[in-house]
Amino acid sequence: MSLPVQHHAAPDTDHLRRVFGAYPTGVTALAAIVDGKPVGMAASSFTSVSLAPPIVSVCIAHSSSTWPVLRRTRRLGVSVLAADQVDACRALSARDTDRFADLRWRETFGGAVLLDDAGAWIETSIRQVVRAGDHDVVLLDVHDLDRADEVAPLVFHGSAFRRLAEGE
Repeated sequence: MSLPVQHHAAPDTDHLRRVFGAYPTGVTALAAIVDGKPVGMAASSFTSVSLAPPIVSVCIAHSSSTWPVLRRTRRLGVSVLAADQVDACRALSARDTDRFADLRWRETFGGAVLLDDAGAWIETSIRQVVRAGDHDVVLLDVHDLDRADEVAPLVFHGSAFRRLAEGE
């Protein structure tokens, strides 16, 4: 059954958010050491870009107060959050609080911060930042990475955190 296509001259942001929310995404933590302390944020618009050379990307809203701080770092950690890390995601999205107070993490030699118990870890550096509407598309070079086998990912879909069902 085909759904009717409705044409909107200029969709409002609430409508865009609802439609874009139909696409499930993973959830990542972007973090680094800044002035001796961990600084980080949650991001769901993360994807792989290239295998050779290895490049990933993330989109960050211009309204973020954390991104201008992280953008200055030499290395940036990307942790792919596990299904049981909803609280970590909420902590990394909170304002005016110590986001890392209850999180377990480690620092890489390059100053990236990686969360313990995540499904995957990627140490990156900024390759290029492209301004795109109200966001920056950030291309990141991959320097090191690993994953935890058998760890289910945290999924964001329809403005809610979800878990994947067991597959075939």
